[in-house]
Order: sequence, then structure tokens, then C-alpha cells
Amino acid sequence: MTRRKESSARQRRIATVAGATTVLVVGAAATAMAWPQQDSVRAGTQVSTEVSAPAASASAGDVMANLFQWNWASVATECTEVLGPNGFGGVQVAPPQDSIRVNWDHHPWWEVYQPAGYDLNSRMGSEAEFRDMVQTCRDAGVKVYVDAVINHMSGSDMTASGATSYSGNKYSAMTYPGLYMKDDFHQAADCPTSSGDVENYDDVQQAHFCRLGKLEDLKTESDYVRGAITKYLNKLVGYGVSGFRVDAAKHIPRADLKAIIDGLDPTVDGTRPYVALEVFGGQGELSQAAYSELGSVLGLDASVQLKKAFSGNLAALENFGDGLVASDKSLTFVMNHDTDRTGESISSKDAATEKLATQFVLAHDYGVPQVYSSFRWNAYDDAPPSGADGLITDTDCDNDAWNCLDRDPAVLGMVAFRNSVGDAAVTNWSDDGADLISFSRGEAGWTALNNGTSAQTQTFATGLPEGTYCDLTSGGTQDGSCVGTTVKVGADGQASVKVPARAAVAITQDSRL
Repeated sequence: MTRRKESSARQRRIATVAGATTVLVVGAAATAMAWPQQDSVRAGTQVSTEVSAPAASASAGDVMANLFQWNWASVATECTEVLGPNGFGGVQVAPPQDSIRVNWDHHPWWEVYQPAGYDLNSRMGSEAEFRDMVQTCRDAGVKVYVDAVINHMSGSDMTASGATSYSGNKYSAMTYPGLYMKDDFHQAADCPTSSGDVENYDDVQQAHFCRLGKLEDLKTESDYVRGAITKYLNKLVGYGVSGFRVDAAKHIPRADLKAIIDGLDPTVDGTRPYVALEVFGGQGELSQAAYSELGSVLGLDASVQLKKAFSGNLAALENFGDGLVASDKSLTFVMNHDTDRTGESISSKDAATEKLATQFVLAHDYGVPQVYSSFRWNAYDDAPPSGADGLITDTDCDNDAWNCLDRDPAVLGMVAFRNSVGDAAVTNWSDDGADLISFSRGEAGWTALNNGTSAQTQTFATGLPEGTYCDLTSGGTQDGSCVGTTVKVGADGQASVKVPARAAVAITQDSRL
């Protein structure tokens, strides 16, 4: 969502992690994601909005990196030098549309979540730089997914006379010349609260027709408004974008959102755009289950399960995903820029836990996994390193100001694990009732994770054939030799393995020596 969220506790965040900056290429190289085919859409044709998740296989990685508020040049470099060579199938990028530009002594991160128009000149770079980034990533085998802010425009408290956007456009309260005027927004008569803001996030009328923390709420039931949003999204699709993370989707009526999704053009690959909807909490019409009828949803509930397990009993993860939306409907992550700041997920300030939990998400068969990389923050408004003009500077992973978890060798090893095991199911689960767990992915791979403060050695049933394997998380193979730790599996499929503290071990059929 945006600067203010479902309560004072639901606000945006930026992650921080002390990740290694050495890049180790392991496992199968990335290729284009596999997406369900779609027939050409004809005007007036009834179209299903069912959107499948990307398929996980050795030849088509489904792992997505979320490079939160990296500028376009840095995203392009990361696609070429890290994501593509290490098997990532996609990258989620910041909202590219024009946004407010505050006249303060600093430029808070949430500026980009308050649109001032649909021009593509933003804090992250120019329209030309955005297009170049998308093509560069595609050339590297990495598809681009855009954070789409379509529920609202700027905050009513950010529209003082003379307000100017990053594109240099003037705007004022509910007035965005050439795009939206007052009649394109919900008014006081549409909202049952005296403040005009959402006060009860479980109330359907408030959620859909009141302002989200003073943000000017678009009248998405209007054909004109839906048309303007669809035109913006289709421009991005035409530039090669493969899908969207839809911000504040819970605050858009499902019928309106369905109409917008139905109006999306096929991607340049001739497939349906992937859609992941931000829906947190809520019952009935406002639930994740209800919105998952339109596409995937963000794995916010899954991140809550992860926090509970990693702060308590890791053995509870045996039931990870139970009671949540279907696996193919969840874009699953340890945290995002909201949950870290609100405390609803594992904290980015606990770097070891964030990394191990990310490895678990990559190793497990629930959801489409996402790895979060961003920048360090202390105060709530903190933004990525930027100039006085607010434009974000290039990401420097050797600088502690940035979090580059997507480059961590142990994480890259688990990306290779994910790509190798494909869609094989979790089997052979074992745990010690506390901090040590292990499981197989069918007969394709096996992993163990230790959240304890000391190493543990145990004999595990791996489900793999007899042989010597190279642990992917401690170095993997290079030139046919094992750089990392070796694991010997006996004829009975069992192996005695020492699992380091706060770390994982992972082997696959492809890492057999």
C-alpha cells in the first residue's frame, strides 16, 4: 500500500540485511518463465481472469527478486550480472509512474506510492531508462513485474498549491490535468465515515469507497477511470512488462479489478500478464480467498506463519501453507516493505533469521518464492540513497546502505536447489521438535535447516540415490569440483550431516559428483 495503511501499524517499510556481496553462479541457468497461453482478446469478449502462477522447473525458474526502489540502471545491471546467471526468473520493480515530490529537506520512500500521473519519469529514472531496463532484463532471461499503484492518487495533505511531480507536472486536490478531475474520485457522500478515511478495514463500504490514509480514492467503478488505468498498464505491457503486483488491491472492488485485469493486453510473449494482489487480513468479500479468484495474492499470511515459527518452534513449519490460499495463488516471501516496518514479519534487522527463512521459502514447495533486496533504514521515512533532487542513486552492494540479499551465496545456492527440484512435493519431513528440520523434494533433492545457535549432526533420510553430493548453500560446484561441503548418501538413502548453526544444507540430483 502507501504511506498510511490499514492501521497506524500497517505502514510501508524498506528492508536491511547484511548480505554477502560475492556473487556465485550455481545451478541451472535461468531461462524465460513458463506462463499459460492466452488466445487473443477481442473487444467485448468475456474473458476469465484466472491467472496461473509461473511453473517451477529446472528449465524455467520461478524465483523472483524484489529489488525495492533500486533505480532502473541498477536493476538492469543486476539482471545481467546476478539474476539471470543465477537462475532467477523474474524481478519486481518499484512503481514507475510519476509521483509527488515533497518540498522537504529529504525525500521519503513513500513518495513513489502517491501517483501524480502516469508519465514514466520517476525517482528511479526516465521513461527511456525504464524501457532499456525491461529489455536488458528480458535479454538476460529475467521477466519484469511492476508494482502498480492504481487504487488512488496522492494524499489530500500533499496537494498544496504549486505542488510539482517528478515529471515536472503541476497538480492539486483531485486535479491532475489531462488525466483526472474531481468527478473521478470518491467524495464524502460515498464514504460513511466522518473523516472520509477508512476507519474499519473489515467494512466493505469503507474499504472500497473511503480514502486509505487520506489518499485520494479513485472511482474505479467509472468506465473512464478504469480505461485510464488499463491504458497505463497496457503501455507497460507493450514495453515488455510481464505482470503486476497490484498495490492496495483490497481497496478496489473486485468487479472493478476484474474489469481492469480483463482489459490487459497479452504480454510480448503472447501470454497473460501475471497478477499478484495485495490483500492483507479481511473476511468474506475482503479476504485473500475472495481476491484469489482474480489472480495470485501476496503471501502476507504466509509471512506471519514464518515469523511465528522462526521466533518459536521451527518444527511448526511441517504444516507451512496449511489454511492459506492455494500454493499456485501465493507470491510468498519472508517480508516486504510493509511488514518489516510494522513488525508483522521477521525483522530485516535480524539478518541471519531473514536469510535462513528466505532459504526455507526457496526450498519449500508452497507458493512462488520471492527474495527481497532493498536498503537499510532507521527512521520511518528513510529512503534509498539519493541526490538532493530525490533521484535514487545507483545501488552499491559494497555499501552498507544497501541490502543485496539476492546476491548472498547461500541464497543463490537455494535458488539453484529450487530450479533443480522443480515441482516435486515435500516428503521425508523430519524435525527434532525444535530448531532442526529437514525434508526432501520427492527424489530430486533434500535439505536441512538449523535455526539453533550451535551446529547439529544427525542421520537423515534423504530419499536420494547412493552417492556423494555437493552442498549448494556452501559453495556448490565449479568446473566439476565441489567448492562447498560434501554429503555422502548411503545405499539406504541416509546421510550423516552436520548442519551449521543458523544455516542450511541442500543437495540435489544435479549436485551429485
